[in-house]
Amino acid sequence: MKLRLFLWSVVSALAGFLFGFDTVVISGAEQSIQKLWSLDPFWHGIVTGSALYGTVLGSIIGGWITDRFGRRPVLLWIGLLYVVSAIGCGFAPNASFFIIARFLGGLGIGVSTVVAPLYISEIAPPAYRGRLAGMFQFNIVFGIVIAFVSNLLLKDMFAENVGWRWMIGIAAIPSVIYAVLCMWIPESPRWLLTRKGDRAKGIAVLKLIEPDSTDAQITAQADEIIAASASSSKTSETLWTWRLKTPILLAFLIAFFNQLSGINAILYFAPRIFEWTGMGDKAAMLQSVGIGVTNLIFTFVGLALIDKLGRRTLLYIGSFGYIASLGLTAWAFFSQHYSIVPACIFAFIAAHAIGQGTVIWVFISEIFPNRQRAEGQTLGSATHWVFAAALTTVFPIVVGMIEKLTWAKDKTGMPLMDDKGSHVVASNSPYGYIFLFFCFMMVLQLIWVKFMVPETKGRSLEEIQQDLHIS
Repeated sequence: MKLRLFLWSVVSALAGFLFGFDTVVISGAEQSIQKLWSLDPFWHGIVTGSALYGTVLGSIIGGWITDRFGRRPVLLWIGLLYVVSAIGCGFAPNASFFIIARFLGGLGIGVSTVVAPLYISEIAPPAYRGRLAGMFQFNIVFGIVIAFVSNLLLKDMFAENVGWRWMIGIAAIPSVIYAVLCMWIPESPRWLLTRKGDRAKGIAVLKLIEPDSTDAQITAQADEIIAASASSSKTSETLWTWRLKTPILLAFLIAFFNQLSGINAILYFAPRIFEWTGMGDKAAMLQSVGIGVTNLIFTFVGLALIDKLGRRTLLYIGSFGYIASLGLTAWAFFSQHYSIVPACIFAFIAAHAIGQGTVIWVFISEIFPNRQRAEGQTLGSATHWVFAAALTTVFPIVVGMIEKLTWAKDKTGMPLMDDKGSHVVASNSPYGYIFLFFCFMMVLQLIWVKFMVPETKGRSLEEIQQDLHIS
């Protein structure tokens, strides 16, 4: 693998770093924001999930703008959206302004989950595609780690009503760096050959990707890409045909199960979940950093294995890990064995990092024909973000209902209050039902992997197209 190919993939994957940082940085700020603007559970969910509403729209329009304007320009625009969002959130005077600024950042996140994995899959040779496309997920995880560490460091550097602004606003710095680097990468050769119809430029980029290949080999590769594209467009230009039912269902379900594992709820509300076990807020924040580090380490493991063991095997490993860790977390809350909860949450994160986390964006970018790949990536990304937004919005509402049902009461029947003026929860046991639900969904994922998921490792995109009978 040539150094320039690796660097192009890294630059594109940096969109994932901004995605991970921007998505999770809210975990350190959400309680301060709730107090500052006196948000009830409904509006707390709206404010916390506001970026996710942008991701839904971004993922829906991402395929169209990526096909219309090209992969490279869209990657650049994403960086500019992140800059505007970070500055807007940092200076937000009220909740409404904050929601709009976070929405714009979410728009960039949604588009990035379409274009970045797609771009990398289209420039990567089959032998390295899993690792290169998987770098998008690695950068998401790296962004998450940096967000948790940044939150921990900034928490004590400023007053509570100022610290959260720095937590979120500091994302403007890496956003500017990313936007500048995007000016250096080339356009995708498959977009040049199949969408723009510029054979000369497409062949020129292929030569940069594979400089050791002869002119005849490069020309033959270009002809194969064009022929596969022509074959996939004979029936219809649109994604929504019966012929593509298999990749459509695969993209929908992998994104559906990704979110119904509970991953976003745990990442967004990690400090709060640890506080349920009796930890103080400082210890809970520190444990959240542990989540990020665990995620990073096991993402390395997933990337090392994805082109060796394959996508399907990693989904098996992840599914078993999900079921065991979530089941034990539920048991810990029901039985009040809170000491094992951090270890169970770390095991859950490890299972996600090796399995769904590493596989999802690689797999979706592989299973659609060239001419429908952007639309297919849009479908998978939009499904992911619709369920992420719904889960993040509903989670604090469900938690509020559980806590209200379990408030401790005095002899007169009035709810007890602690020295901070918050209601005292009599028992944390009902929180176990949340994790039990996620565990059940991962049992369903395991069944899906067993009976429906194909293996795509080591195959060119055009060969996968033939294997799925969508040529």
